[in-house]
Amino acid sequence: MIKIHLLDKKNNLKIKNDEEYICLPKSLQEIREEAIKTYNWLQFIEEKNKITNNKKIGEKYSLVIKIIDETSNEKNVSVFLESIHLMNYKFDKYKKLKKHRFKFLFKKNKYFKKEIIEGVFLARDLVNEPLSFLTAVQLSKEIKKFSKISSYKLKVFNQKKMESLSMGGVLSVNKGSINPPTFNIISYLPKKTNMKPIVLVGKGVMYDTGGLSLKPTPNSMDLMKSDMGGAATVIGTIYAVSKMKLNINIIGLIPAVENRPGGNAYVPGDIVTMMNKSTVEVLNTDAEGRMILADALHYAKKYNPKLVIDVATLTGSAVRAVGKYGIVAMGNADKKTKDLFEKCGNQTSERVAFQPFWNDYAKELDSDIADLKNIGSPEAGHITAGKFLEHFTKENGKSSYPWVHLDIAGSAFLKTEFFLHPKGGTGAGVRLLTEILSSIANDRTVI
Repeated sequence: MIKIHLLDKKNNLKIKNDEEYICLPKSLQEIREEAIKTYNWLQFIEEKNKITNNKKIGEKYSLVIKIIDETSNEKNVSVFLESIHLMNYKFDKYKKLKKHRFKFLFKKNKYFKKEIIEGVFLARDLVNEPLSFLTAVQLSKEIKKFSKISSYKLKVFNQKKMESLSMGGVLSVNKGSINPPTFNIISYLPKKTNMKPIVLVGKGVMYDTGGLSLKPTPNSMDLMKSDMGGAATVIGTIYAVSKMKLNINIIGLIPAVENRPGGNAYVPGDIVTMMNKSTVEVLNTDAEGRMILADALHYAKKYNPKLVIDVATLTGSAVRAVGKYGIVAMGNADKKTKDLFEKCGNQTSERVAFQPFWNDYAKELDSDIADLKNIGSPEAGHITAGKFLEHFTKENGKSSYPWVHLDIAGSAFLKTEFFLHPKGGTGAGVRLLTEILSSIANDRTVI
């Protein structure tokens, strides 16, 4: 067993081989960085012990780590605990030789929520799953499975139901696939509150080839099992919130499709009639995420929501804007709501970068033959995508609800480890949204 002592300040202590003494910094960022250093050190110790004990590569071997809080700041300790747990993730479902995870022992900390770690790991697992397993139908089954160990409910619309609702955006994108789409409605409605719900909308493109506007394979299509990262974030968030039993009403809407160039795939030049009766001129079938989100954002109106948040791996433009260092945001929400997002982003180190959202950008979506087209010019593509979505949050030209769009394209799936994120699916946005929802549950006046 390795013992890690967390301290307020350095003491003159005699250091033992199996003990480490860490003076916690004051800033949240520095505490997280200290946790990363500690985890890397533990990996080094583990490898050293394997060699000493003549363990073969791949043979199960795991260190037990006891974390001893000797500080006067329980909140800072919770940040360290959360960070080191986030590092302790492995996706080895398809490997013969399973990777171990460290076992952490520590006294109860009222600020540390293991449910959030579970929600992040669930989101990471879903993003890391290949299409050969995780189709739209299977995603619904996974959501249902996790509802049994939490307290949310699931309702699933099949293709026939979506046709009856005229969900043209969702249905058109999936036309090229032999696998059917689904529209998932997740409900977490505790009986203690009668507040209007927060609606979370997650983009569920289970695989994105680009359709007939085909993507190149290297560093593009080969990563596109991750294009349902927004859906994974919504699922992980509602799972965590329901297990934490937050006193807040939440609805999750997840349209799930595949974008393939199959025999009946929608094509550039098509006109699609959306659920809200708007017509869209499709100029690029690889701008498909906004098509399915549009129907979901229109459907959200039926809940008369207090706030709608959509989460999506939507644009390469968002990646170029902020990279892996943050989350692009925009929308019609007021300053108070935006301030909450920024505060919670800094608290969780999932920083939010609100973009300008001038009406000028909407003019780029003007179409000669339809109500709007599905792409604008190459400049500020993440914002014109947001303007496309905004069209479907309105009724008769007026906003139906406060709304924030989060584009997590830069941080949802990484080719190398970065900060608290592993290689592959990161669960980006789960901690941010959980922090936001916790803040609203504890104080209804924050938005």
